[in-house]
Amino acid sequence: MSERWIPAAGPARGLAVAQLVNSVGDGAYYVCSALYFSQVVGLSAAQIGLGLTVAWGVGAVAGVPLGHLADRRGPRGTAVALALATAVCVAAFLTVRSFLPFVVAACAYATAQCGLAAARQSLLAGLVEPGGRTGVLAHLQSALNAGLALGAALGGLALHVGTAGAYLTVLALDAAAFAGCALLLARLPEPGRAEVPVPARGPAPGVLRDGPYALVASLNMVMLLRMPLISVAVPLWIAEHTAAPGWTVSALLVLNTGAVMLFQVRTAAAVRDLPGAVRTVRSGGALMLVSCAVFAASALDAPLWALFAVLLVAAGLQVGGEMRQSAGAWQIGFDLAPAGRQGQYQGFFGAGVPVARMLGPLVLTTLIVTWGPPGWLVLGALFLGAGAAMGPAVRWAERSRPTAPAMASVRPSGPPSTAR
Repeated sequence: MSERWIPAAGPARGLAVAQLVNSVGDGAYYVCSALYFSQVVGLSAAQIGLGLTVAWGVGAVAGVPLGHLADRRGPRGTAVALALATAVCVAAFLTVRSFLPFVVAACAYATAQCGLAAARQSLLAGLVEPGGRTGVLAHLQSALNAGLALGAALGGLALHVGTAGAYLTVLALDAAAFAGCALLLARLPEPGRAEVPVPARGPAPGVLRDGPYALVASLNMVMLLRMPLISVAVPLWIAEHTAAPGWTVSALLVLNTGAVMLFQVRTAAAVRDLPGAVRTVRSGGALMLVSCAVFAASALDAPLWALFAVLLVAAGLQVGGEMRQSAGAWQIGFDLAPAGRQGQYQGFFGAGVPVARMLGPLVLTTLIVTWGPPGWLVLGALFLGAGAAMGPAVRWAERSRPTAPAMASVRPSGPPSTAR
């Protein structure tokens, strides 16, 4: 198994293999889910969109309390329970045949997914030394993309068959993949747990009162608008504003996925501390601005070969900015979180992902498809501004962090971590 995707033996490898397993199921699910909900369940496109918007909104809110639960009860057990819950929620999609049950199942699915992401981050923080977390996350991202690519190929076979049975098989595969993920996570050691005193102001998660961290997370959320860019906005842009053939979309998706698989680990290797992370995020924002400007230029009349070349350059700059933003954000999100509160802090920081899934398509289609080239420039300016503002926000958050004596003490709660 290539070490480009899977790190050296130990807890980090266990996390990466678990990521790979469930991402295979997710890749197949993402390819087929829309057609399953429309053709088998019988929902309209508007119903699917509304249901998923509500679901990811609920998931974004649920991430913090579920991350808080991981801090209190232990990240490994919480992650295992939420992986099993996700498997059950995906299996529930097999039985829904109307709008209301779909919304309920989708909300449960998004809640379990967001909680699982927070618990996994907390588990990683407990099993991997601070200096190695960004590198491990880069391996996980590469494993994620490898699994999504394999799962998408399996989903493509189901699309080719095009029967209800084929779609049901894909959902069953995704449920089984999350169950397998839970088994793999259960084999990892339980990290030490921190004794964190409950603040005098009440039992609410501390992250909800941490204004500097909230600002950092909000800036990261703006930069995460890149998530639906290559999958939603660019295909619509190519179809409505350029003369490029439809297969160009597939070529750009392959470029994006392949680049992350091959270069995310190398990109993250340069990020070792907060100053380096800030520089990386800032340069990622600048690359995204240039990428947006090149995408805007693709609306000009040009020979097809030149148009294709422009789109390839724009997509290459975009994925370069994406990898740099990801690597820097991972380091920032972990380093600014207090010991013993990684679950709730990662749940809050990770809320940008469901928010991007929920609002990103609307924002991007308005800016890009409706406004055209000027919209691309506005989007690029947002990326540049968020990246530039990250430095002052991180410095404010650093000044606001507790001093070392006030940090929580740690007591062991399971087998010692081999990564410590």
